[in-house]
Amino acid sequence: MYVCLCRGVTDKAIKQAVENGCDTFREVRDELDVGTCCGMCVPETRQLIDETLAKLASSISTAA
Repeated sequence: MYVCLCRGVTDKAIKQAVENGCDTFREVRDELDVGTCCGMCVPETRQLIDETLAKLASSISTAA
């Protein structure tokens, strides 16, 4: 699903960026150019980042 229509950024790309080490909106923005045009995607992008970080933390604590 496209999150940022202006830049053509998908939810999968955002999740992958987080899984590859981006852990803030600024890092994801710099990596994918998301949220740099109209800004309508910023809230959803932040939510995806938070959800992905929570899933990663959960999987790490479950594995420990």
